[in-house]
Amino acid sequence: MACPDCGGDLVSFPVPADLQRFLPGDEPGASVCRSCLALHPETEPPAEAPDFAALDDSIPEDEAAAVPLLLLIGLLDSLAMHRAEITALLERVEKAGVDPLLALDRLDASYGDEAHVDLGRRRRQLEQLL
Repeated sequence: MACPDCGGDLVSFPVPADLQRFLPGDEPGASVCRSCLALHPETEPPAEAPDFAALDDSIPEDEAAAVPLLLLIGLLDSLAMHRAEITALLERVEKAGVDPLLALDRLDASYGDEAHVDLGRRRRQLEQLL
């Protein structure tokens, strides 16, 4: 399947039940674009999570950190609207043992202008928000 935003390849993954509230709609999973990191709801995700490090080595291998980080990136297009959700996801990534701001720095260095949202600018705004 192709990303509706840029036409890139999508990687689908299941979203644990306790994180599904961070997805738009009622889908049980999500897809992330390999090219622009745009997040899309997925109606039929695979039963198991993919190798997230294969998507980009800046994404944690551990599913407990990777899924909330990807959901967080999906919400960064509107910090004001999703402030509570973003804060909860940042905490979740940290509890999984990953520095979410450092991960965003690495993803910004990796994706740059190709990302669906300006990760560097959003990272700075997140720092102020916290």
